[in-house]
Amino acid sequence: MIRVLLVQDACLVRSVLAEWLRREPGLDVDDTPWRGAVTRMRSLRPDVCAADLDCADGHGVPPLGELCPPGAGGRPPALVVLAHSNRPGLLKRAAEAGALGFVDKAGSPDRLLRAIRSVAARERFVDDSLGFGFLKAAQMPLTRRELSVLSLAAGGASIAEIAGSLHLSHGTVRNYMASITRKTGARNRIDAIRISRGEGWV
Repeated sequence: MIRVLLVQDACLVRSVLAEWLRREPGLDVDDTPWRGAVTRMRSLRPDVCAADLDCADGHGVPPLGELCPPGAGGRPPALVVLAHSNRPGLLKRAAEAGALGFVDKAGSPDRLLRAIRSVAARERFVDDSLGFGFLKAAQMPLTRRELSVLSLAAGGASIAEIAGSLHLSHGTVRNYMASITRKTGARNRIDAIRISRGEGWV
């Protein structure tokens, strides 16, 4: 039996998808929105966590590292993410968080089922249609920390809010924003956010 935790914020979509997965033999499926994902993961200790990257907290930064923490007691769950190829920033974050499965949200639900079974056996699964997104992710000049800062800024967070969320000093956040502005060739913070949204980084 493969224990699966489905993470998705849209209640209707999550309920329908979870019910469809429960009909498959050998799957024990639970579901949760992002705000309860980390707590539910710790209590359930699933074999696989299937998370929709487009659904996250109020600032749009999915806490992927907390779903599969390194050095956690026992074996951390294998992570499958549901994504679009036009969001290379999220693909990069998921890969760096240790995701084994990457499912194109524009594809068939059967692909998610195949991904769950593959990563449960600790085998990688990547939809071919996400290839271009990974190519763009490889060309992205921003680091994981810069992406985190930029994603929060794009969600409207202030310097103080970003610092509090990422446990950084205000000066460090400003340094990251300056680096982001330089790397994106932007004129200022607002321009950096505009450019990054156009590229699908945030």
